[in-house]
This record gives sequence, C-alpha cells and structure tokens, in this order.
Amino acid sequence: MNLLSDTVTLSRMQFALTAIFHMLWPVLSTGMAIYLVVVEGLWLKTRNPNYYYHARFWSKLYVLNFGIGVASGLPMEFQFGTNWAPFSEAVGDFFGSILGFEGAMAFMLEAGFLGIMLFGWERVHPAIHYLATVMVAFGANLSTFWILVANSWMQSPSGGEMVNGKFVVSDYFQAILNPFMARSVSHMFLATLETSLFVIGGISAWYIINQRHQAFFARSLKIVLAVAIAVTPLQIYVGHLSAEQVYRYQPTKLAAMEAKWETSPAGQPADWSLLALPNEKQEFNSWEITIPNGLGYILEFKANLSEPVQGLKEWPVNERPKMVGLIYYSFRVMSGIGFFLAGLMLWSLLQWLIGNLSPEKISQQKWLLRTWMLAAPLGYIAVESGWIVRCVGRQPWAVYKQVRTVDAASNLPASNVLTSLICFAVIYSTLLVAALYFGSRIIRRGPRLDLPLPGSEDKVAMSTEQANFVKDQRPVEAQQ
Repeated sequence: MNLLSDTVTLSRMQFALTAIFHMLWPVLSTGMAIYLVVVEGLWLKTRNPNYYYHARFWSKLYVLNFGIGVASGLPMEFQFGTNWAPFSEAVGDFFGSILGFEGAMAFMLEAGFLGIMLFGWERVHPAIHYLATVMVAFGANLSTFWILVANSWMQSPSGGEMVNGKFVVSDYFQAILNPFMARSVSHMFLATLETSLFVIGGISAWYIINQRHQAFFARSLKIVLAVAIAVTPLQIYVGHLSAEQVYRYQPTKLAAMEAKWETSPAGQPADWSLLALPNEKQEFNSWEITIPNGLGYILEFKANLSEPVQGLKEWPVNERPKMVGLIYYSFRVMSGIGFFLAGLMLWSLLQWLIGNLSPEKISQQKWLLRTWMLAAPLGYIAVESGWIVRCVGRQPWAVYKQVRTVDAASNLPASNVLTSLICFAVIYSTLLVAALYFGSRIIRRGPRLDLPLPGSEDKVAMSTEQANFVKDQRPVEAQQ
C-alpha cells in the first residue's frame, strides 16, 4: 500500500507530528512553573535578592515555552473535528467535555494569572504576585491532569458503554477515575517535573562551565538537585507501577513492549529481553540478548509468574499493535534515561555531600557539569518515547477495545491530508527555529542582576500642603 494515498495513515502521521511537537513545550512549562513557585517562595521568606533574580530570569524561558505551546496545541484539538470526526461523534459526549474542562479550567486559569506573574512585580502586593505564580503553576498542571484523564480513558474506557456506535456515559466520575488515570497522571506529572529540573540544571551547568555567574547558577543547580533527590527514584517506581498496569489491562501492548511472541505460562520463570531485533513478518526475534528469569522479577519482583504473560501470537494479526520494534525500543529508551538521570542525581548528591558543589569548587567538576548539560534534552526524549509506547502500543484501537483507529478517521481525500501534513511540518519547523533562536538569546544574555527589588525604589514625595484655588480664566463657552 502506498502510504501517501492512505488517508488513515496520513491522518495518524499528522496527529503524531502535532502531538510530538506540541509535547516539547508544556513538558517544560508545567515543571518550570513549580520551580518558579519554589524560588519566589524562597525570596519572600528570606528576602535574598538572588532568589528574586532567579524568578525573573527563568520566567523568561517559561513564557517562551508557554507561547509556543499554545500555538502548537490548538491544531491538535481542531484535528478531532477535521481528521477524526467519526471518533468525535462516537465518544464526544465524554471526551469533548474533558477537553473543554482543560481549556476552560486549566488554560484560562494559567493565562489569566500569567500577566500578573510576568508584569505585576511593582504593580501588586508581593503576596498577590506569589498567588499569581502559584495559580499559573496550578493551571499548567491542571491542564496536564485533564489531558491525561482523556488519554487514560482511551486506554481503559469505563463509566458507560457503546450504544449504536456512540459511547453513552452512565457514571461520569467512574469514567474520569478510570483504571489508568491515577498512575498515568502521576507518571506524567513526575516526567514534566523531572524534565524541567534537568533542563534548568543543564543550563546552570553551561553557565558555570563557561565561568559566568558561577555562584548564582550554583544555587539553581543545588535547588534542582534537592528536588531531584525525591523525583528521580519516585519516577522509576511510578513507571514500574504503570508497567504493571499495562500487564493487567493491555496484554497486547506488553507483548509488543517486550517483543514477546510466545506465551510464558503461569508458575514458571520467564527470560527478559534486554535487546532484540523483532521480525514481524516471521513472528520472531532475529537476534536477542536475554536475562534469565528477568521478566518475573521486573513484573512481580519474583522469579515465577503468578499469571501468564501472553505472546503476540495469541492474537490475530489485525488485533495486535504494528511497529513492534518502535514500541520495543521506545520503552527501553524511556526506561534507560530514567535510570541514567537517577544515577546522575546520585553522583551529584555525593559531590554535594563532600563539598565539591560550593561556589569555589563547583567549576572544577568538569565531567559532572558536562553530564548535566548532556542530560538537559534527555527528559524530552524519554517523554516522547513514553507517549510512543502509550499510543502506538494501543493500536489498532483509538479507544481500547471500543473504537478501531481505521473507523475513527474522517473520510477525506488523501491529497488534502498530505497537504495539511506538509503545511504543519513547515510551520512547526519555523516555530522550532524561532524558539531555539529566542531561547538561546535569553540564555546568552543571562540574568539581569541590576534589576531593582520590588519596593526598593524611592517613591515620589507627595505634598500635603493645601493648594490655592486658581480661577478658571477661559471664556465661559469653553468652560461648558
């Protein structure tokens, strides 16, 4: 089949392009908003000017990400009406309302307080400004919550049933609190926070290694490290819980994640595939490196399986995910980055404990700082890989076991979809170049440490003397 003449494939490629590009921006803004809450809170508590300058500097990168995120996110929602109209008609009563909540509750909340956070330093009371920063962070993360509710429901639809091709909601809260929701929201929340921490840390390391504002950015590096001590191991644990969830609710996805073709029965150990070359046509792995008895320990922390792990051959070809190799390696990239970031956190923590992260010594830790710079983009790669596993692994279903992807796509001419796909690719490439340009300019300029602190400027003296009355000398006609 010619992919350029298949409407469903082109629509999937277009949605993948818009989703992958859009994901780059809210991943940073949601986590960085929490960092801004922390540093502004420290400034209000200690009145240390360095924390104030941190809040002013990092907020510039925040608003850049926010703007690109808004511009790239709107087309995604429009696609549900253009490229995926049958999907919207089938599940819109629930899915559409959840996206509406995201726009009305979360985005409007974030956007409404953003102006106060950016421009209100001298215009509102410090407590009101801090409230605005908190509400921006709350709105950004509330947006993540509603998006994950919608996607989790697609992974494990509940709270109703399909009636004549349309999902009828019988229990709205059950649909929101679907089996995938809690772990998915937690996993994504930690992913955005972890990504933001290592981006801030990587940028701080760049300044230090280039001997620019070393004491200033040593402070930001220590702040992100202090938070990463809790976030990185917790993310690994929540990721494990998410894998257990897939094991229970989506066995086809688990089989694709492990490139597992044959079923491993209950009560017996099973090897875990570390690396492999899946061959979908022949339904086996052309080569493979395995860890004996590893799968049971990964899934259940014991050698023998309590339940069977089904292989892909248990399902007809049209009931399994395609692109097994992509799913298999995306999962390993995501997991590998998670462990790498945890290892970097431990290495940095050790250097901190022995005093090597002091402003006087931190610039000597060249390899540590270079590793932080290397780690800056890794969170993005892990998040994108995780979403590939999540969405590609769900196939051939748009809504798992309810709506097939081939039935969810609009009946459009393939040429029209190809044209819009090319236009999106050009526009998003332009936005990416612009974001990199302005972001690098913000970083090259660095923080402004000469900004006056709020409330520190001399106020204009106001006279309290009684003014003399001056009679209006204009003609009577002009006074009316």
